[in-house]
Amino acid sequence: MSEMLTRAGGRRTGGRSRVYLRGPGPADEREFITLMQASATFHRPWASAPSDHERFVAYLEDAKRDNFVALLVCRREDDAILGFFNISQIVRRLFQSAYLGYAIGRPYAGQGYMAEAIEQVLEVAFLELRLHRLEANIQPGNEPSLALARRAGFQREGFSPRYLKIGGRWRDHERWAILAEDWLTARGLR
Repeated sequence: MSEMLTRAGGRRTGGRSRVYLRGPGPADEREFITLMQASATFHRPWASAPSDHERFVAYLEDAKRDNFVALLVCRREDDAILGFFNISQIVRRLFQSAYLGYAIGRPYAGQGYMAEAIEQVLEVAFLELRLHRLEANIQPGNEPSLALARRAGFQREGFSPRYLKIGGRWRDHERWAILAEDWLTARGLR
């Protein structure tokens, strides 16, 4: 993983974007946990985010692994943490694929921040990490997440019953994916 993604100062891409991405660090714990705790009912049953000291420390440890990239979504005007994206289970060699997970804090939802951020995330995935495919598994009733994936160019590939355990229950998910070639072509980069 590039040093640009891991250092606390972060990566400020997307010149006109209201947000930038950066890796998490120990100094983010209080702000991140406070936001995730305040957003717990908003995220339920769609996502599970680190919301206490132990889970945040584990998140930072995950971010050190070669197959996991943690990206905080921060607002340019005040550097506030708004949410996060995780690129996880990165498999290299002939696969060059990973999974995408994300959540935004309740106070910032519905304001277009994640739509701006996902473009930067895809840039990281396809240009920096050189992935071929990125997959997002989304529960059928999670309309905001489905809309975000659609707008970003993800295509629905299928349905996975009882795919992932969230909030103590196995939940159905739709499988959405985007390929590097499609993303590059849509942006006139290929």
